[in-house]
Amino acid sequence: MKPTPIIAALTLVFAFAAAPALAASDSIKFDGAIGSQPLRSGPAVNLVFNVSPGGIPWVIESFKAEIKPDGRISARGEGLLLAGGNAVGARGGVRFVAASLFCPGVADPFNSEAAELDQNGDFNIRSPLTDANGVSPPVPCGDDMDNRPVLLIRNATAAGGVAGALSAWFAAGILKD
Repeated sequence: MKPTPIIAALTLVFAFAAAPALAASDSIKFDGAIGSQPLRSGPAVNLVFNVSPGGIPWVIESFKAEIKPDGRISARGEGLLLAGGNAVGARGGVRFVAASLFCPGVADPFNSEAAELDQNGDFNIRSPLTDANGVSPPVPCGDDMDNRPVLLIRNATAAGGVAGALSAWFAAGILKD
């Protein structure tokens, strides 16, 4: 039996209608990152979602991250180091970092557990992302056009692997389309 044009058209409509639901279940991926700069222009501080940058510029050699639909993050960064000051090329006093995911339209970030930053500026983050109430990020967390999610790598204190206070941001992930 040959499909009729109406059946073919309905099949096409249902396929397109289902596409956003499939896209909403996809992972969020970041490939590469931008190191922080303390100032935007003149004396204006380079705040991102009200988070201050590190006091000196930072660079990052490589970065990849994936956030699964269940809110778990797997991130690997290499060469997160100071780009100025007397400790240029080193991690300074920073010992731990954490990831903070900001979703458009959501007030609070979703934070990872703390991960050790080694002397070469390398780190691995593998943990759930949750807000202050223990809630995972929404699916979808923004889109890939004008309401993109933002992932910051931040200074963290650590107690038993749990991120304590989070402060300055050192790098921002580049969203992979």
